[in-house]
Amino acid sequence: MARRSETPARLDDAARAGWLYYVAGRTQDEIAAAMGISRQSAQRLVSLAVAERLIKVRLDHPIAACLELGSQLRRKFGLKHVEVVPSDPASSSTTVGIAEAAAAEIERWLKRPEPIVLAIGTGRTLKAAVDQLPAIECPNHRIVSLTGNIAPDGSAAYYNVIFSMADAVKARHYPMPLPVLVTSAEERELLHGQQLVRSTLDMSAQADVTFVGIGELGIDGPLCVDGFLEKDEMMELMRGGAVGEICGWIFDVDGRLLDNPINERVASAPIPSRDASIVIGLAKGKRKFKAIRAAIVGHQINALITDEETAEFLLRN
Repeated sequence: MARRSETPARLDDAARAGWLYYVAGRTQDEIAAAMGISRQSAQRLVSLAVAERLIKVRLDHPIAACLELGSQLRRKFGLKHVEVVPSDPASSSTTVGIAEAAAAEIERWLKRPEPIVLAIGTGRTLKAAVDQLPAIECPNHRIVSLTGNIAPDGSAAYYNVIFSMADAVKARHYPMPLPVLVTSAEERELLHGQQLVRSTLDMSAQADVTFVGIGELGIDGPLCVDGFLEKDEMMELMRGGAVGEICGWIFDVDGRLLDNPINERVASAPIPSRDASIVIGLAKGKRKFKAIRAAIVGHQINALITDEETAEFLLRN
């Protein structure tokens, strides 16, 4: 998103310089000559195009080490699809790399000619992936949200991505008109019995492919940071053996959904069948190591997009 301090004219120049550099393959000297500016100005405009995310770069060349790690993960865990991206040791981001890879995989599914149902979870990684999507016309496909779009305070949930996808992807979209967590199991049953919600739940169960984030637990985890759980509730969950969550569904180190009061309040749709469809988890980073491994061994997901460091951990453990 462009900063308010940058004028439209300057962003136009940055976009032109970025196109000349990354698409047309022109040097900065050639860009400077073409635009009638100095080489330093051309360099700054190219940098601005990247900083403002006017340019999105995808790496087409497969890296042999990443391919081999992906192959080993598929064999070890019986996964249907694995993509491993390079790790950046200097980066603290939990989305860079896998967001771009996830966007490319979503795009491949949406470009299929036959109609599909694509289910999608929520979270920072998925939002970063959706932000990378180009405009796509696919009116025969249906996109359904597994999670509610209402935050604890009643506002729209920021990391629910169904509406962001609607901006980029011209397909029929079906949001889940619920909060992630409700107050009781009885309230969930009542809400899930509503016709509008029931039809969305039924559609999500028919998904051909599903993209979900994998969340770590802890007071710095998404469920606490985003206000869905209090800190004492989170600590109680962890004392009970919880290590991760997908769409609010909390599981233990073996990937089993916990029988506890929190899971009874989760209003999200169940994760679609891993036997009949592909459920792709998007996650990386040391904080998520245990949650990612648990999701795989517990068959909560059957496909993975991650980075080299996480892949190496999974192969050692």
